[in-house]
Amino acid sequence: MASVSGLFSPSAPTPRIKIQPAMGVFRSGSCPNKIVLRQILCSSANEKHASGVVSSESRVPRVIGKGCKLIGCGSGIPTLQVSNDDLATIVDTSDEWISVRTGIRNRRVLSGKDSLTGLAVEAARKALEMAQVDPEDIDLVLMCTSTPEDLFGSAPQIQKELGCKQNPLAYDITAACSGFVLGLVSAACHIRGGGFNNVLIVGADSLSRYVDWTDRGTCILFGDAAGAVVMQACEAEEDGLFAFDLHSDGDGQRHLNASVKENENDHALGTNGSVRDFPPRQSSYSCIQMNGKEVFRFAVRCVPQSIESSLEKAGLTGSGIDWLLLHQANQRIIDAVATRLEVPQERVLSNLANYGNTSAASIPLALDEAVRGGKVKSGHKIAVAGFGAGLTWGSAIVRWG
Repeated sequence: MASVSGLFSPSAPTPRIKIQPAMGVFRSGSCPNKIVLRQILCSSANEKHASGVVSSESRVPRVIGKGCKLIGCGSGIPTLQVSNDDLATIVDTSDEWISVRTGIRNRRVLSGKDSLTGLAVEAARKALEMAQVDPEDIDLVLMCTSTPEDLFGSAPQIQKELGCKQNPLAYDITAACSGFVLGLVSAACHIRGGGFNNVLIVGADSLSRYVDWTDRGTCILFGDAAGAVVMQACEAEEDGLFAFDLHSDGDGQRHLNASVKENENDHALGTNGSVRDFPPRQSSYSCIQMNGKEVFRFAVRCVPQSIESSLEKAGLTGSGIDWLLLHQANQRIIDAVATRLEVPQERVLSNLANYGNTSAASIPLALDEAVRGGKVKSGHKIAVAGFGAGLTWGSAIVRWG
């Protein structure tokens, strides 16, 4: 298992040295209750205690000379809406059975001329328009997705379609339903440590392409969508990413996966037997395999701990945030986490009923609706958390605007 936690502290004066983001790295058991944060320090000497821990006495901590803030959002959804009643015509289920267990009533699914890249570009354009940022001023495009339309990634196609003529860097981040949170943290690191000014973060997935539509345990859950935000460099005192906490546990992969499978009908070429099992068979991905009970237990146990860790590092409590925004996977998970954190339902953002689980798109999609609907206003603090396949999970405390 690997985990990373971060705390940004922009208030201290900036030393005249090369600046790098302050970040702590630690190893721990699954869902640690106690987080050990090592602050990276710069010094001309390598003083250590007998325990091996570097002393912070007479040292200047590396600090943040630049902040980052969220200034625009957008979303894109497919044309085709599939209701629970529609699903009841193809699998043994009902609207009541699905809504009671998941909170989902409808979902959007790619069809016809819809494409995931098209949705991502639509979301990106809306975010850029709200942020009043020209595509040519974008320094980096991050595409958070586990379902790219090209094996080698979709981010460069977004950059192309937006008309970013300066050829900014564009790459994909694959972390399933945690992808967007990782995108936020990655963007902040590029701004703080790399001198980037405007970063476009897109979360988009089309899990409907990997669903077994005869399995009522999974086909009822997923939908397709895209969401995007623009993160911009700012003065340190305006910083809008207060803290984060990120984890992974590969042992949990057995509970949620879509693994590579070989095509059994693809026979090896030739018969001389000079090289066994060559050429390789053509492969593809299996449909999504999920142990729902285990994933639920994982989420309600680990997600609150991650948010509590981020809040502690940000110097906040649950009452100090304006909104709780979780990956939209299951309403029971959202309710359980909110209860654990003592966040009342009126401060929980959820649009799960209309879209289902849209993986990396779910957080920016819900954020966009809340901002455009007038719920989330400039200056509001939001506790954001993603969790899903990998297993991966993480949280961040951000300020909108």
